[in-house]
Amino acid sequence: MEFQAYQPLSDRLRPSTLADYVGQGHLLGPGRALSRMFDSGRLHSMIFWGPPGTGKTTLARLIAHQSDLQFLNLSAVLDGVKEVRQAVVQAQKQRDQFGQGTLLFVDEVHRFNKAQQDAFLPYVEDGTFVFIGATTENPSFELNNALLSRARVYVLRSLERDDLAQVLNRALTLLSDDLGHPLAVTEEAQKALIDYADGDARRLLNVLEQSVDFAEPFATLETDETLPPSIQNPTQNLPGLVVLTLNHCTEVLQGGVRRFDKGGEAFYDQISALHKSVRGSAPDAALYWLTRMLDGGVDARYLARRLIRMASEEIGNADLKALGVAVDAAEAYERLGSPEGDLALAQAAVYLAVAPKSNAVYSAYKTALKDVKTHGSEEVPLHLRNAPTKLMKQLDYGEGYRYAHDEPEAYAAGETYFPETMPERRYYQPVPRGLEIKIMDKMQRLAQMDQASNRQRRKKDA
Repeated sequence: MEFQAYQPLSDRLRPSTLADYVGQGHLLGPGRALSRMFDSGRLHSMIFWGPPGTGKTTLARLIAHQSDLQFLNLSAVLDGVKEVRQAVVQAQKQRDQFGQGTLLFVDEVHRFNKAQQDAFLPYVEDGTFVFIGATTENPSFELNNALLSRARVYVLRSLERDDLAQVLNRALTLLSDDLGHPLAVTEEAQKALIDYADGDARRLLNVLEQSVDFAEPFATLETDETLPPSIQNPTQNLPGLVVLTLNHCTEVLQGGVRRFDKGGEAFYDQISALHKSVRGSAPDAALYWLTRMLDGGVDARYLARRLIRMASEEIGNADLKALGVAVDAAEAYERLGSPEGDLALAQAAVYLAVAPKSNAVYSAYKTALKDVKTHGSEEVPLHLRNAPTKLMKQLDYGEGYRYAHDEPEAYAAGETYFPETMPERRYYQPVPRGLEIKIMDKMQRLAQMDQASNRQRRKKDA
């Protein structure tokens, strides 16, 4: 028996013209950037930056076809400088022998190191090929400046639900031809498939192709799910109709997660959204982003560490319980693991979001760190040094130190604790929220005591 080579549905359904391309209207719509490029006939090198399944490879192929260019495809996962050189030779041959230009497409270009990226530069400069790189990562961080300066960056967006529905309908037509019978999807199944796709057309087509194996003829179907409005009378208008229901999709859809790149741009964007939601006192948003990341497979211990950081950075002394809540949540997760321990992290995120906010300690720390780096290794004043030996006492270690507990209100008014060659600093500025209101009042009272002590000292010295 002879088997035919398998071709994924996503590849078979790849559009052959720009008119069939779905999505990215912000780039391809009338008057938009890529439309103007086609109208002007001035092709340039590009970087396509966007999530998986948004049509980066397809768009590059269509640009080559529209511009009558040879299309060469490299993958930074599989190829290296050797393959780049081979592509250069092929492009030069095509230009010299046939007068045809070349479009070189490099998928996941961010995986090339700096030297590999530099290998493209001379040939982009002399027009050997038009370069298009595709990346799911932020080009600002992953691509070197030399390459970025020679290519324009275009952001491709996740497909909208209507876009995905259009892709799904085209796929149903193709699969109907494969089956030799019309194929329909119930409204419930379509919603579930599009939800699962999460803006990724390739993911939609892969799961659809797997689910179709479970579909069954309408004549034998027992379901209360809703057929699409386009099907009026299945038994008369579409004899032999095969229907895919939500129940048929369940096995394939189980275990699906939202799109989440554990080490890439989506990871840091979502961490940023969680942190800013806590800072902005938005508990519902904080809970959403935390849950989204847990659902996406992020290490919950990493989230626990970030929550502890938020407690110090965003709340500090405005609510002394906040740090304890975050630490306890991390400890609870260590004891319980997932999914039981996830709830403790959710509790902590909500608490931090509703707690009074203060970044006074965080700001004070940053300013103190700057002073430490600026002033270097200043000497500790003698009166602040410990004197456990006779020699140290002879050298005046600890001489003149005032023991605070022996002073009124246990405060040595007017005493200085900074290095003698460094002026006094006031790093910590409490905010008028939460416990820091009381801390501010106390610090103001102590400052008044310092001023009174200093006035008395000046009078005495005079």
